[in-house]
Amino acid sequence: MHLIFRASNILEAHIVAGMLKNNDIDCHVGGHYLQGAVGDLPAADFAHVFINEADIEHIT
Repeated sequence: MHLIFRASNILEAHIVAGMLKNNDIDCHVGGHYLQGAVGDLPAADFAHVFINEADIEHIT
């Protein structure tokens, strides 16, 4: 899997993932469980969108 997008929150990551899936690009959103671990601290740099290496040529 190749990291293609670093979202500011998990919702933004899912929006980007939805746009990719609408264009038939399989993707994975990582960082779901890290959001709960931050507690009262500001959450940053934990929501990422990944795609397969074979699909990279479809997004450029």
